[in-house]
Amino acid sequence: MLSQFTRAARSGLALNTKRPFGLAKHIRPFATVDANTPRVQPTPPKTKATPKSHDRATFTIRDGPVFSGKSFGAASNISGEAVFTTSLVGYPESLTDPSYRGQILVFTQPLIGNYGIPSTARDEHGLFRHFESPNLQAAGVVVADVAEQYSHWTAVKSLGEWCAEEGVPAVSGVDTRAIVTYLREQGSSLARITIGEEYDADQDEAFIDPEQIDLVRKVSTKAPFHVSSATGDYHVAVIDCGVKENILRSLVSRGASVTAFPYDYPIHKVAHHFDGVFISNGPGDPIHCQDTVYHLRRLMESSQLPIMGICLGHQLLALAAGARTIKLKYGNRAHNIPALDRTTGRCHITSQNHGYAVDSNTLPSEWKEYFVNLNDHSNEGLIHQSRPIFGTQFHPEAKGGPMDSSYLFDMYLENVSRYKKSQAIFQPEREHRPSPLLVDLLAKERVGVVPTTGMENLLRMGGAGEEAARAASVA
Repeated sequence: MLSQFTRAARSGLALNTKRPFGLAKHIRPFATVDANTPRVQPTPPKTKATPKSHDRATFTIRDGPVFSGKSFGAASNISGEAVFTTSLVGYPESLTDPSYRGQILVFTQPLIGNYGIPSTARDEHGLFRHFESPNLQAAGVVVADVAEQYSHWTAVKSLGEWCAEEGVPAVSGVDTRAIVTYLREQGSSLARITIGEEYDADQDEAFIDPEQIDLVRKVSTKAPFHVSSATGDYHVAVIDCGVKENILRSLVSRGASVTAFPYDYPIHKVAHHFDGVFISNGPGDPIHCQDTVYHLRRLMESSQLPIMGICLGHQLLALAAGARTIKLKYGNRAHNIPALDRTTGRCHITSQNHGYAVDSNTLPSEWKEYFVNLNDHSNEGLIHQSRPIFGTQFHPEAKGGPMDSSYLFDMYLENVSRYKKSQAIFQPEREHRPSPLLVDLLAKERVGVVPTTGMENLLRMGGAGEEAARAASVA
């Protein structure tokens, strides 16, 4: 007999479910896919491309200094949170990381763009080979010097051409050392990029604070999608808060087919169909994801499934466990941050991108700190004392490296394997492979995610713009 989710998926109907605080939403149908089913890519949303601009550009920090430079990206004005990264390489991966949504990314590396932008080629899993999402996610780009002439065998365009195509403004010729010094002393600040206009102090009220926006809603898939693995029979549910392509690749290449769900999906209602649950990275303040926290709490109360979280997923896992999160002064964004494994005493060099952290002093007694940052001593991981549940603040899948901690995916899938074997003993009739029945009912890529530029323009319209953006994302 078909389950209610199967019948709903076949008929195209959504199911109503009770929600906390009297709210009601729709449960979207879930499905799994056979390994031999090809990935048919949906048409991606269009970005607001503009001609490449070489006009005067101004980078303005609210209540702070003003920097004049030259535009090399889109001819559009934006505002967001100014943050900096000390990464030397990997700018295509960083700029397409959904965790940077709503932020103006300042690079401390003096020269950016010298190896250009690679193509949108996909790998054997149908995932982007060189990018972490389909679009450029940062609201703006600020560099000291940009290489207009690039040189690399994978490159197909310059950084400036890419920014213009994606509708993202970019500024060069500014003193990034002074910008980073200010941000380190004052903390991450609101800022604005203005192309071809003089700075006007009266416009300070126009700054948009992305921390007040539910950014995860912008980057999360609006309906489930599936990535299949041809090398194993595990099946993992991913809560997509802005999942990076290399997280999906790290799971699929290790033999786990993945079904990704919207960030606010009631995962505890369908978890028994899976061998594990994974909570992805994402942008913004974790406090905005109250539905996700509630569903994770229900999941841990009702299931013994292995769970792993990365970055925002780690923070949401901590909130569901009863801990609290804090905002860091200027965050950690780099490829060379040391994190100490408190269970082994070993130090790993890690890739990080976050502005919030878990307050380890608030962890309940059944949890313990897993990793700690050796630079600022902030929390970098947590692990349950007796259950197969853990999370890391850093990125063990880091594209661009380092890969010191990639073994954590192996550790997670070992937990998945043990759980799957235990279920085979107690539930011998349980299907070991995902059912191919619903293969064609699922998308094969994230659904309805609106590019950065469209969202930023809509947000300027106020509440009406927010509703319009939400409507556009599910259209």
